[in-house]
Amino acid sequence: MGIQSIEVYSVVLRYHEPFRIAPSTTTESNNIIVKINTDFDTVGIGECSPSLRVTQETPQTVLATLDKIAPRLIGECPLRIERDIEVMDELVKANPSAKAGVDIALHDIFGKAAGKPLFRVMGGYREQVLTDLTLSIKEPTEMAKDALKAVESGFKALKVKVGVDPEEDVERIKYIRKAVGSDTAIRIDANQGWTVKQAIESLNRMQRLEIEFVEQPVKAEDVRGLAKVKRHSPIPVMADESVHTASDLLRLIKEDAVDLVNIKLMKTGGIWKARKLAAVAEAAHIPCMIGCMGESTVGITAGVHLAAALKNIQFADLDSDILIRDKLVLGGWAKLKDSERVPAETLGLGVTELNKELLGKPVKIYR
Repeated sequence: MGIQSIEVYSVVLRYHEPFRIAPSTTTESNNIIVKINTDFDTVGIGECSPSLRVTQETPQTVLATLDKIAPRLIGECPLRIERDIEVMDELVKANPSAKAGVDIALHDIFGKAAGKPLFRVMGGYREQVLTDLTLSIKEPTEMAKDALKAVESGFKALKVKVGVDPEEDVERIKYIRKAVGSDTAIRIDANQGWTVKQAIESLNRMQRLEIEFVEQPVKAEDVRGLAKVKRHSPIPVMADESVHTASDLLRLIKEDAVDLVNIKLMKTGGIWKARKLAAVAEAAHIPCMIGCMGESTVGITAGVHLAAALKNIQFADLDSDILIRDKLVLGGWAKLKDSERVPAETLGLGVTELNKELLGKPVKIYR
């Protein structure tokens, strides 16, 4: 059994409205779709969603990386996933989202070859995953309106972007909590936007607002600062940009810098390495969340399968496709029912149809 060809597509997906976080504002997501064809008539679909800020990648660097990786994978067995990942790592360092696209497609093939949905062959711990919905940074009163709208549409958890102005951030959470009441989980994400002092002061001021956890309050490289925030925060601290690999997490564990960790397939390089990171976290009694970047429903569905598979993935932020106006997947995906994402009981990822108009023609075919 071997990989016969690899097709690569470039897609531009527009958001419903500008999406603002502490470092930047985004209006569209520029992603790469990877399609792996095998000589046993099984096809795998994957997605790369690069971020210059987080993974130091662009769509152009992803395509350049795939130019190096894809030809070498032709003829390789798609079920020898760890070996295929080793081949990629030997050819190219870093570039995790490019590798994630290939990894997700390989796992899609793995589930199909096993004759099962992917989450069931990876562990099958749960059959649905509670996700939050992310609120873009706006004026406090506008964010409160967005929060109430989300709750009224069925969401039980909200992820609130902060990190621009500490004083205004506290006001944002006050307005949102008042709007949604006490039954809705609120998580906050500063995206490295605060100093250590600002983080400690802001989190202590938010103590009575029932915040579930705070994500990446300080700069990713400031591990000691993160540890200080953890020591002085009444709210559990989650690492995101500080953790790309299992080695990164080991450093944070050694420094006692984190209560939780956000695993993203685009940061880790795909499902295989994400599972290893989750195992390290579990050994240290650190719960995990599966998060996302700008993935369409292809990448989000992969995240849902992983979150459903593993017990230690206790939280999910799998909502980027909800925020995107252009719908790439037309058939077979992890559907949304209120706050729950439900993986399909079809083979592999379950993605059966892509929007051909959005997908266009392959930018490259490797044989």
